[in-house]
Amino acid sequence: MTTFSSPLLVFTVRRREPVLVAPAKPTPYEWKELSDIDDQEALRFQIPAIQFYRRYESSNGSPRGDPARVIREAVAKALVFYYPLAGRLREGSGRKLIVECTGEGVLFIEADADVTLDHFGHALQPPYPCLEELLYDVPGSSGILHCPLILIQVTRLKCGGFIFALRVNHTMCDGIGLVQFMNAVAEIARGAQLLSLPPVWQRNLLKARVPPRITCTHVEYDEVADTKGTIITQEEMAHRSFFFGPNALNAIRRLVPQHLQAHYTTIELLTACLWRCRTIALQLDPEEDVRMVFIVNARSKFNPPLPAGYYGNAFAFPMAVSKAGTICEKHFVYTVELLRKAKASVTEEYMKSVADLMVIKGRPHITVVRTFLVSDLTRMGFQDVDFGWGKPKYCGSAKGGVDALPGVVSFYTPFKTSSGDDGIIVPICLPVVAMERFVEELEGFLKFGNNCPEVAGPSKVDAKSSYIFRSSL
Repeated sequence: MTTFSSPLLVFTVRRREPVLVAPAKPTPYEWKELSDIDDQEALRFQIPAIQFYRRYESSNGSPRGDPARVIREAVAKALVFYYPLAGRLREGSGRKLIVECTGEGVLFIEADADVTLDHFGHALQPPYPCLEELLYDVPGSSGILHCPLILIQVTRLKCGGFIFALRVNHTMCDGIGLVQFMNAVAEIARGAQLLSLPPVWQRNLLKARVPPRITCTHVEYDEVADTKGTIITQEEMAHRSFFFGPNALNAIRRLVPQHLQAHYTTIELLTACLWRCRTIALQLDPEEDVRMVFIVNARSKFNPPLPAGYYGNAFAFPMAVSKAGTICEKHFVYTVELLRKAKASVTEEYMKSVADLMVIKGRPHITVVRTFLVSDLTRMGFQDVDFGWGKPKYCGSAKGGVDALPGVVSFYTPFKTSSGDDGIIVPICLPVVAMERFVEELEGFLKFGNNCPEVAGPSKVDAKSSYIFRSSL
């Protein structure tokens, strides 16, 4: 039993002992190599996700049942199809990761909390100060090798709702692959016997060539020394979430000349805005390079595209690089164009070149020195995962600045406010003083966009457009 206490929320969680959930039927014992895109240092960490669900009642008013039992049984059945996830990772020569398909299973925790969903209020966004209570880190479970590949906790709430929290070894799948597995569990929980999208392993499709050859430029894997101590630990970080509604996003778009506005996506403009505000807030030497990574799903870049159902990592880390002073001083369009050029560099040849680079250079980590990395979860489908209780109230990444990349990563998550406004939540991690400057710069940026004369319109930036949900220092 553990108790979480904050000025706005106090509750106690009672957990049962963690159990291993094995596949419901016998599965093949075999060894499966990961791809050389899976097998890079930057993915050797655990990534958490969380979903909040309301109470479900049928037309006659009866509850659906125990979500922990329903989901646990569905996980066992889903693992028959996704049996590599029930195995354990081993490391071969050249640090090559291989799954031993042992069928041991994934970790599952059943818990109860003496709180209702409504009591969470604004705590229904990252960063979650209560994440440790809702996704217990079972001792010895968080390594990369010889550990369960997935940890799930289902926490029942007093109101009849529940919280589904999950942690996955990132080398096994990316966000799209994770949602695919979650949907498989959800389909079975709702009564399906077969999956609408069967899983595809085929990691050989992203395996290094023989002989390997680096044919593209990959500045994201350059070795960059942190000579000025710009990498900050999690303990020194301020964590805040920002909501961008339609008005705020329109204000950002108005900063682009009218003839170019239809040329850029909302996500590109938002990313450029955050990179610029973040760079200004950090007050770096104007001559220092700053880096922006926008994760690109490469499934459609192949000819033919990777098969539907492929649940391995199939994305790239294209990087835009510029002098800090240039980002701060040049027109906003300059920053957007840098991002677009980096994104456009991702091709089938680019992905093959990355796989080869992993083998040639010993699976290097992407550089995190003066780097900001963004992952867009808004179209991955977290918000559609329905275990039979309806769609989640909140869904997606559990926090920004994940442990392997402290202060570097932000996830874009779809969100609907209590007043019905649709938008995007973005968790940001920055040093405390820099966070204060970031907030000030962002507010000024939005106000300037709101008043920009290039596009007429009555829309105003207000409390519903962009605001800080909560800070946790």
